[in-house]
Amino acid sequence: MTFHMALQPLLSLVAGILILVVPKFLNYIVAAYLIIYGLTGLIQ
Repeated sequence: MTFHMALQPLLSLVAGILILVVPKFLNYIVAAYLIIYGLTGLIQ
């Protein structure tokens, strides 16, 4: 059995949880999310 999960929805979920837990790091979380989202979009 192969388990496959898309990276971008998982990344969105983690970023959302981190923003709720540690709101003072909002800028860093959004910047990291956008960079990773852009890189995965270029690779695929």
